[in-house]
Amino acid sequence: MGHIMVKDAIEELKDANIRITPQRYAVLEYLIENQTHPTADDIYKSLETKFPNMSVATVYNNLRLFTEIGFVQELNYGDSSSRFDFTDVLHYHAICKKCSKIVNFEYSDLADVEQKAENLTGFQVKDHRLEVYGLCEDCK
Repeated sequence: MGHIMVKDAIEELKDANIRITPQRYAVLEYLIENQTHPTADDIYKSLETKFPNMSVATVYNNLRLFTEIGFVQELNYGDSSSRFDFTDVLHYHAICKKCSKIVNFEYSDLADVEQKAENLTGFQVKDHRLEVYGLCEDCK
């Protein structure tokens, strides 16, 4: 996994003229430091003691902003709540069909898949994602 520092991400936000509120900083820091694919609720629960006035909506709004600028990938796998993943390195996900655990993995052989897709389809490809499904170490 990439090892982006919170301060680097904050600099990128400032360069994009995005105001850095304490809550925004905290949500971003949580995502970078916890590679656990948290839900918005997980993030809210872990920050609510530090920010008693913060609402779940604030967390969602920040996640939406981070998703729009490409810092965060929203992972929606059919259960009720999306999970969020800070992305500074292209990676893929292995998802347990029993407990829903998500594990990141990198696979450099797929680096040119977007170019190949463009050549084959004529699309202007903007992004791709790959998921594999099975049973994690604990469930198998």
